[in-house]
Amino acid sequence: MKTDDFNYYLPEDLIAQTPLEKRDSSRLLVLDRKSGDVEHKHFDDVLDYLHKDDVLVLNDTKVIPARLYGVKEKTGAVIEVLLLKEESNNIWQCLVRPAKRVQVGTIICFGDGKLKAECVEIGEEGIRIFKLLYEGILYEILDQLGEMPLPPYIHEKLNDNDRYQTVYAKNIGSAAAPTAGLHFTEDLLKKIKSKGVKIVYITLHVGLGTFRPVSVFDVTKHKMHSEYYEMDEKTASILNKAKKEGNAVIGVGTTSVRTLETIMTLYGTFRACSGFTDIFIYPGYTFKAVDHLITNFHLPKSTLIMLVSAFANREQILNAYEIAVLERYRFFSFGDSMFIR
Repeated sequence: MKTDDFNYYLPEDLIAQTPLEKRDSSRLLVLDRKSGDVEHKHFDDVLDYLHKDDVLVLNDTKVIPARLYGVKEKTGAVIEVLLLKEESNNIWQCLVRPAKRVQVGTIICFGDGKLKAECVEIGEEGIRIFKLLYEGILYEILDQLGEMPLPPYIHEKLNDNDRYQTVYAKNIGSAAAPTAGLHFTEDLLKKIKSKGVKIVYITLHVGLGTFRPVSVFDVTKHKMHSEYYEMDEKTASILNKAKKEGNAVIGVGTTSVRTLETIMTLYGTFRACSGFTDIFIYPGYTFKAVDHLITNFHLPKSTLIMLVSAFANREQILNAYEIAVLERYRFFSFGDSMFIR
């Protein structure tokens, strides 16, 4: 299976640069996996595809303002640092540019020294491990000094940082938003609950995998970076009940899907747990947890388009994407959405 098998043509002007004024007014392409049929809806129509006692699974991770611009303490050279995940107390894995200028012992200053980062280890592909030095509360300092880590294909400035958070974001620690959830509003969630749909929350902190393209020729040789996940007892109980009674589990976003599939693969059931997952889902994978998927349109040759191609099939997904291009859907983080049933 070749990485190029997941390529498709996308005009650059279809890459959404800013969020729509109203979250749930985005378009919704509905793909039926059995028939291959495609319908064109708006996101608030998703209500029509959810039924009493179905379970909607949302990722409640909260994005930190993880992109920092600082200067080397000795030379004043400007360095960009993207905080990816905390490995232990104040020890962070980071993506650095230009990485070659940062060696073990390098100290980078941010905000006139309000925050400092000392490189303690060199990783692969631009990764550096830093010890963060500061006084006070780190996330308050990041709110002052950091920027939202928007993907590189977004060139417009984000006027409201909350638009790169879901309305239910709660657990701080993500380096990117679970973008399928950006379409939900408080009002839409209330309507979904009123219909008798159960809404549950898991956490997966999005990390380096979001920023790394697949660079190998053979898909099966790609290595995913691990990301932290957790599920509580209440969520596990509701999901197990739904499975037992034959009700549908709807994963919102590839992050929710990867968490659910990780837990089911490990334990054969849902259970309260936490850990790190590097699960890589591509065609040939047998889904054990998820019945329907709400997702955005993903980058060509990415692990995300491989996951959705496993959930439907590659031909259906590439056909749906071709239709979306012809119909001028908006793509990627701030773009439109799909419901794959």
